[in-house]
Amino acid sequence: MVSGPAAMPGSVRDLRIWQEGMQLVEDVYALSAGWPSSELYGLTSQARRASVSIPANIAEGVGRGSPGELARFCRIALGSAYELLTHLELALRLRFSSADQLDPAFQTLGVLMRRITRFIQVQEART
Repeated sequence: MVSGPAAMPGSVRDLRIWQEGMQLVEDVYALSAGWPSSELYGLTSQARRASVSIPANIAEGVGRGSPGELARFCRIALGSAYELLTHLELALRLRFSSADQLDPAFQTLGVLMRRITRFIQVQEART
């Protein structure tokens, strides 16, 4: 059985929203590495899991093989993006990260959310 990137269908790896979601995961992990150790199983874990859920749900939707299912899983990914937005806002309010540190993530997340929304609309038009 093949595992790793070679096993993943090319179609999901070619999706811009999946690529940007994967980059966002890396950014969130790097950003949250500096948060208090007392939050490792709290906000840090929640933010990381929400970020991972974005590209994971996009990939699962692709794997389901229909535009309707893809749209449904992209809606779940969008929900995870909103969840992540809240976690990042809390990190700002609790002063775990500064606005300067968080602004790039907020910008990236906003763009990704708009792209996922548009992608959902396109998939729903195909059903």
